[in-house]
Amino acid sequence: MRWLALLVFLLTVLAVSPAQAHFGMVIPSASTAMEKKNAAIDLALSFSHPMEMSGMPLAAPASFKVFVNGRVEDLTAGLKPVKVMDHEGWSAHYVMKKPGAYQFVMEPKPYWEPAEDCFIIHYTKTVVAAFGGEDGWDEPAGLKTEIVPLTRPFGNYADNVFQGRVLLDGKPVPGAEVEVEFYNRDGKYEAPNDHMITQVIRADADGVFTYGVPFAGWWGFAALNTAPEKMNRDGAPKDVELGAVLWTEFLEPVRK
Repeated sequence: MRWLALLVFLLTVLAVSPAQAHFGMVIPSASTAMEKKNAAIDLALSFSHPMEMSGMPLAAPASFKVFVNGRVEDLTAGLKPVKVMDHEGWSAHYVMKKPGAYQFVMEPKPYWEPAEDCFIIHYTKTVVAAFGGEDGWDEPAGLKTEIVPLTRPFGNYADNVFQGRVLLDGKPVPGAEVEVEFYNRDGKYEAPNDHMITQVIRADADGVFTYGVPFAGWWGFAALNTAPEKMNRDGAPKDVELGAVLWTEFLEPVRK
């Protein structure tokens, strides 16, 4: 019966441990391009636990698009398979031609998460500013769910306060839960305890959340809601987690 006691112990530990947060990720090689020589950028698309640098497989996205200056360009066909955090991910190469705020948006295929007994769909975006252009950084992309930034999502210092509004079907989500995580790309940081891996905040009655960014790097904001419709899994209806994810970079000033 020792094996049974061990099994009960392990299940108890799992039950009381904080759940790992999932994040869709779209990370560009730069968040701004001030000169034409920097017009070409590379973007890495993945699905992961970014603070812990623990990856998960990302199937070929349903779509990957860029929104800029009132135009939409479909980049899905140009995606290339790559490894991100030792798991299946995708990369894109894009050349920005005109000034503007380029919104890159990934819609993934549903991901089945057995640990949570649900499907996960994270609509994920990031904004890259080109050649001094800024118009459009606060425009919704018309996604099923998304975070519309109220703070400009580029050109920000670490320690700045960041605000965004959570939308679902184009409407604000009062009291939305927003998970926040740092992309620990260089492995320089370690959370003091499991509660510090993912920060959790609530939006107000207008769907607006506020977060003070503590240090430089790429930060992800994921607003989570449950879809009213269910999806079928082995003949049984299952919940669908809809995530609105926004990634933005915060920088330290250049010291002379």
